[in-house]
Amino acid sequence: MSTYSNSNSYAAAGVDITAGYKAVELMKKHIARTTVPGVMGQVGGFGGLFELDLTGIEKPVLVSGTDGVGTKLKLAFTLERHDTIGIDCVAMCVNDIICVGAKPLYFLDYIACGKNVPERIEQIVAGVCEGCVQSGAALIGGETAEMPGFYEADEYDLAGYCTGIVDKDKMIDNNEMKEGDIIIALPSSGVHSNGFSLVRRVFALDKPDVMMLNAANTQLGGASLADTLLAPTKIYVKPILALLDEVKVKGISHITGGGFYENIPRSIPGGLGAVIVRKAVKVLPIFELIQAVGVIDEHDMYNTFNMGVGMTVIVSKDDANRALEILKANGEDAYVIGEVIRSKEKIQFI
Repeated sequence: MSTYSNSNSYAAAGVDITAGYKAVELMKKHIARTTVPGVMGQVGGFGGLFELDLTGIEKPVLVSGTDGVGTKLKLAFTLERHDTIGIDCVAMCVNDIICVGAKPLYFLDYIACGKNVPERIEQIVAGVCEGCVQSGAALIGGETAEMPGFYEADEYDLAGYCTGIVDKDKMIDNNEMKEGDIIIALPSSGVHSNGFSLVRRVFALDKPDVMMLNAANTQLGGASLADTLLAPTKIYVKPILALLDEVKVKGISHITGGGFYENIPRSIPGGLGAVIVRKAVKVLPIFELIQAVGVIDEHDMYNTFNMGVGMTVIVSKDDANRALEILKANGEDAYVIGEVIRSKEKIQFI
């Protein structure tokens, strides 16, 4: 390692600044994977730099999003698995801004921890970088804050921020949405990063049986509960961008906290509502298990979890088949779950 500043007094107070330098060195190779045209400068500066290329964009609009991972982190602590949680952090941000058609440009992360263990920070940032690669964004900066006495030594929090760009005339809004438009579902990879306070209660994860968590579970097709719950949030950016190139999309919803009931109505204008065909929803086994073990009614399940649908897209009936073809060609096993109707109710199930 190069010669860095050092403070014995600060170290005695519980903050090892040399560990921070080592963590930065370890993460550099991961950050290099995320480099895209526009990135300027090197990691370690006071600000992340990105040069905008506005070619083909007549009315540029910057779109920003920020989010964290929530109490899913506590499961990562328990299992001492930190390499995918960063994907969740990126996904929660980029999946939001793609709902208005914005292509992610760059991402910044913030990690606050009780003790800076460079190898653990490297794992976290490696996951962030993988999420950036999946979404086409560059990791141009971040912050790791060691806060002894505020967090336990083996705990941390993770949050992120992204900025994307879209042409104002191509932004997705619901002005042209009408009765008869089709609602298409894009499958989730699991629970994603919402509802974990309830998941933790259902499976007693605050005092878990780690062997049970790691054991093969027949109700989950042989996968372990640990693997299933830690499965990172799917990133939908590239399939959606491919769809936007060829089809007029009238609305997109990222199914996060609040499930179907809160998120699908956010993409539908007044006077219209969504009708979801319950039997059409391909519910993942993990949600059936959560419902059974937790004795949770169906409304609460659909009002808390994604139930196997991570994103919905609304297109005209004439464009529905083409939209399905494009999404499937880009790796999404998309399918129809409902339609838009005239209604005072924003969402109903049949």
